[in-house]
Amino acid sequence: MADQFEDKVPPSDAKGLNPGMIVLIVVVGLLVIFLVGNYALYVYAQRTLPPKKKKPVSKKKLKKERLKQGVSAPGE
Repeated sequence: MADQFEDKVPPSDAKGLNPGMIVLIVVVGLLVIFLVGNYALYVYAQRTLPPKKKKPVSKKKLKKERLKQGVSAPGE
């Protein structure tokens, strides 16, 4: 008698992916794509962009440096 019921009831894991699992896979996939893309852009920027200047140099300092080197400052 027990064999008759076992054939008619499918196992619980045979019905495919759970909708919650699909959402989880999509969210984790998008997160991984986002992180990998950010890393790729970071590496690309490090190779191609020039290094950032530490401090902006004021116009007064530029004039003083040019006068010390003997080059007249523009506008004078």
